[in-house]
Amino acid sequence: MSQDNRNLVVFALIAVLLLFGWPLVQHQFFPTANPPVTTIKDGKTEVLPQPSADPAADAPAAVRNRQQVLAETPRVAIDTPALSGSINLKGPRIDDLILKDYNQTVAKDSAPIRLLSPSGAPDAYFASFGWQAQGLNPPGPDTIWQASGTKLTPATPVTLSAANDHGQRFQIRIAIDQDFMFTVQQTVANAGAAPVQVATYALVNRKGVSEDPDSWTIHIGPMAVHGGSADYDINFKDIDKAPERFDTTGGWLGFSDKYWLTALIPDQGQPFAGQFRAGANKAYQADYTLQPRTVQPGQAVTQTARFFAGAKEVRLLDAYTDKAGVTMLDYAIDWGWFRVVEKPIFYYLDWLFKLVGNFGVAIILLTVTIRGLMFPIAQKQFASMASMRALQPKMKAIQERYKDDKPRQQQEIMQLYKTEKVNPVAGCLPTLLQVPIFYALYKVLMLTIEMRHQPFVLWIKDLSAPDPLTPLNLFGLLDFTPPHFIAIGVIPILLGISMYFQFKLNPAPMDAAQKQIFALMPWVLMFVMAPFAVGLQVYWITSNLLTIAQQQWLYSKHPALKQAAVK
Repeated sequence: MSQDNRNLVVFALIAVLLLFGWPLVQHQFFPTANPPVTTIKDGKTEVLPQPSADPAADAPAAVRNRQQVLAETPRVAIDTPALSGSINLKGPRIDDLILKDYNQTVAKDSAPIRLLSPSGAPDAYFASFGWQAQGLNPPGPDTIWQASGTKLTPATPVTLSAANDHGQRFQIRIAIDQDFMFTVQQTVANAGAAPVQVATYALVNRKGVSEDPDSWTIHIGPMAVHGGSADYDINFKDIDKAPERFDTTGGWLGFSDKYWLTALIPDQGQPFAGQFRAGANKAYQADYTLQPRTVQPGQAVTQTARFFAGAKEVRLLDAYTDKAGVTMLDYAIDWGWFRVVEKPIFYYLDWLFKLVGNFGVAIILLTVTIRGLMFPIAQKQFASMASMRALQPKMKAIQERYKDDKPRQQQEIMQLYKTEKVNPVAGCLPTLLQVPIFYALYKVLMLTIEMRHQPFVLWIKDLSAPDPLTPLNLFGLLDFTPPHFIAIGVIPILLGISMYFQFKLNPAPMDAAQKQIFALMPWVLMFVMAPFAVGLQVYWITSNLLTIAQQQWLYSKHPALKQAAVK
């Protein structure tokens, strides 16, 4: 077999692996996009349900049951600009919470996200605060607490009160801010005749695992910050086998979905023992206990904790970390190794969005900015590529002259590079610099709730999801759903076309097999990129078009390079 044929066979094998093996790899290491939010049927856009959007969602048939559960116990209403719901006075528990600003789907009449739901209802998810019974005899889970008010708002905290038969009185004062942070003060006043030991605890309990997929690049599930670092290594499967425990001072623990978070945040100056454990019927619990304290007769002890329950908004988590002193709450978003690049890109992209009002346009402007900053380097790349084109006749002559002496052939080619002052790898630098930028945009689109359900134009209703429109079923006019791996959308096809024209401007390899490889590469990459978020494809298309324009401008400024390439 000739060298050319061997190269072609190797490329064919690589292409097959990319097309058929890549989906298996990307599912674990690089989840390609959020689930599609729409589908095209009979040429019309239809909204799809989003089961992973709603941690405590109720199936339609179960709504009545949940309402019955809520009606079984006395409650204090919650009403803030961001949240609505209620506190269960039995327990007590924060077990009814709706996020006002976030809907389950892109439909205009979509219901809001339900984050917490009471025990006994489907997908129960709740938080509770209390004291361990170490000779203290605290109120139990069936105790009905007395409330100082009927509604919790940012302006009206609520104090819950209960007592035991030994002279101790218990209070839980709950306050809430304008966003998603509860502040919980737990007080024990000892009116008895003997000192008592007080060990404060808090827990968050959820039924079932998250619907969001956990992967190597995006952690979903139990999460904690302890020992000065974020722990992304705890999974639901791990705590099915055995509890996960740690001791630390400063930090937090809870459950992280892709966009939603519940986090128990003890006093950041006190040591605490945290743990995750599994219960019956696929229930999972995160809890912590503070070290016991002695309360003398006639004295009281107050310990303050916080509870975050809401959306993982980047600016909000950063503010709680930087201004409110919550250790590494911003790490609830799993930015990964490139956070130093990803967060600035997010903030710039978010600023552009606020400026123009469309995230697709903001991504285009981001691309223009990046290409503008890299323009001097790109010009050197294009000049190097053009010089390589000019050298091709000489390189071809060397290959012909020393076709039977490969070492001598390589030696002469390297000498040619040195004589003509051409660096064959100089053109790779801009591409290498774009790799972390491209990956950073991938993480921004995948992770940040600010990108969730952001439309672009026409049928693109969510830039963080794949393109739902494909010509394989005549753009939805045929009642046929193509297999996932060949359902190439319109935007990926445009990406393939833009890559084809960009590759055409690159120096053509002298090896015949390599020419065939480069001719097929854009279409292979089109299939590989098709399942990724449309926002990534918009970035790449824009970058390709700017690259083509830059290279055409270079040739217009240096006609000799183009003439040399033509020869």
